[in-house]
Amino acid sequence: MVTIKVVSSSTGKPVSGKRVRVGFQGLTRGMSDEGFTDSNGEVHFNNDPGSGKVFVDHKTAFEGRIEGRVVVYV
Repeated sequence: MVTIKVVSSSTGKPVSGKRVRVGFQGLTRGMSDEGFTDSNGEVHFNNDPGSGKVFVDHKTAFEGRIEGRVVVYV
């Protein structure tokens, strides 16, 4: 499982209601399902860890190793 936490870069507080997807590298990995952040700014994906990109509201917010909890700032 992978958890993405979205935090406001201006306030440092979690942001709820953001649309999040993860795109994994590799021909067979592809994109995660779409999820929305909860009141803690978190969304959970039932995907195995790997390299890729985190998209928040269709914009790249993070690129690199995605495992455990990844905090992204928007």
